[in-house]
Amino acid sequence: MKLISEELLDSVTREAQGNPRLRMNYNFHESLDAPIHRLLNALEPGTYLPPHRHTDKEETYVVLRGSLLAFFYDDLGNVTEKVSLNSSAGIYGLEIPSGTWHSIIALESGTVIFEIKSGPYRSLPPEDIAPWAPAPSDLEGAAVYMKRMLEV
Repeated sequence: MKLISEELLDSVTREAQGNPRLRMNYNFHESLDAPIHRLLNALEPGTYLPPHRHTDKEETYVVLRGSLLAFFYDDLGNVTEKVSLNSSAGIYGLEIPSGTWHSIIALESGTVIFEIKSGPYRSLPPEDIAPWAPAPSDLEGAAVYMKRMLEV
């Protein structure tokens, strides 16, 4: 049995806060080759997850605590939809269809989501990482991009 507790959420959050990327996964699946990936993803404000898509799988996010914004884009990078997920407001999660450009921004410290998607893990090919958004290595560009997304 694997228990999702406040203690576990606090532990993963502390790891995210100490990580330069401001996020940390806690995997429930045993290997990256597992057919289904189930994980906690602790996200701190300022973490940058560049817009991307998965052409071969859906993703499901359930907010266990905290809040975030999920953005959906067309092929040119225009925001087509913005969804606020907030456990205290009763908006808990969403499923992202295969092939959909998306990104998320954590709004509160201590935000943790439960994420489910098909495995096995494979790095995203370049064509599935948005060419119209900053690369993760562009820290200044990523900060400007996230600020702009928060104003959408």
